[in-house]
Amino acid sequence: MTVKLLDELGPRAYARGVTDPGIPALLRAARGAYGNAIRANLAAGGFDDLPRNGPFILGGMANYEAPLGGLVRELGVSKQAASQLVDTLVLRGYLERRTDEHDRRRMTVELTERGRAAAEAVRAGVASIDAELADALTGEQLAGLHAGLVALTEIRERHEDAARS
Repeated sequence: MTVKLLDELGPRAYARGVTDPGIPALLRAARGAYGNAIRANLAAGGFDDLPRNGPFILGGMANYEAPLGGLVRELGVSKQAASQLVDTLVLRGYLERRTDEHDRRRMTVELTERGRAAAEAVRAGVASIDAELADALTGEQLAGLHAGLVALTEIRERHEDAARS
């Protein structure tokens, strides 16, 4: 199994006979695969000034046409942190604020050309890891991984809904 990850868990894990780091540790370690690929693609494209969570916002807006408000809610950050993130993305030329042409009291936020180019770098980073994963797993294993992650997401959402009730 992942010897490097087990080494990071420390000698006590070995002393207790732990040979599998468990799903939470594996999820945490595995998400770095996508993050590293995305950061490398962004740096290669000259987008090394993108703030943390910026790739999620730009990628979601460009690649899934997700509304900004929904993406910000999914981040689970405070309104102040979300506002600072959007302000930074605007200042760095990734997003543009405009007055809504139908309702002048509202503002819309759209991707700039630079934002679309950065989103493409994000998409390419994700695609590169997806391809490696498809090479490493059978179709059945990949489908099982996907189903498991969907189930975990649904569990999280149920717990969050229950906590709000």
